[in-house]
Amino acid sequence: MADSILIIGESGSGKSTSARHLNSEETFWINVANKSLPFKGWKTKYPKFSKENPKGRLSTASDPNSIIKAMDYINEKRPEIKNLIIDDWQYMSAFEFFDRADEKGYDKFTDIGKWLARVAKKPITLRDDLTIFFFTHSEENQDKKGIKKTKAKTIGRMVDEKLTLEGLFSIVLYAKVKRNEEGNLKYVFETVNDGSNTCKSPMEMFETADIANDLQLVKSAISEYEQ
Repeated sequence: MADSILIIGESGSGKSTSARHLNSEETFWINVANKSLPFKGWKTKYPKFSKENPKGRLSTASDPNSIIKAMDYINEKRPEIKNLIIDDWQYMSAFEFFDRADEKGYDKFTDIGKWLARVAKKPITLRDDLTIFFFTHSEENQDKKGIKKTKAKTIGRMVDEKLTLEGLFSIVLYAKVKRNEEGNLKYVFETVNDGSNTCKSPMEMFETADIANDLQLVKSAISEYEQ
């Protein structure tokens, strides 16, 4: 079973940048939104995967079947890959929603929820030496009591009511931009639920409530915790 981590945050909060210290030769990137990566030299670090370049480390898969096939391919054919990033994961659902916008009824929402669950549960079937990072946007939600909470962005109330996405992960980190005592901006991952979001991590895995937005640091903490 692979380790899987859900990273939630607003656009610009440092989710993609957090991968900058991972060993690129051991990392494969599923770029759902087909966007440029936010660090210097990314085209060299992550050459595009294709039939002509089967050792590439960047795919633009965006539909659920293609993402699952890519995960199986990494698991079975690319033993050198230890980190798998699924970036802007929420667009997998958003693209399907807009492709099927003219459909009436609730079938499309059922399908969207089904594929979200299948992709989220896929790491259970993958090899133990893989770590999978799911990046997704956040949204503010209000429950029946009027209490507001930040959560992973999904498509439609039906998906929220039938599928609690964060419940499929043991580690859910929030990417945030904060100011330090000197007034300078810092990019962090929140590791502990403060009552206003769905953040969670195992007890004593991280030493502080806020850590640097560094996936290599997160991976090392998980490895030390599991030993």
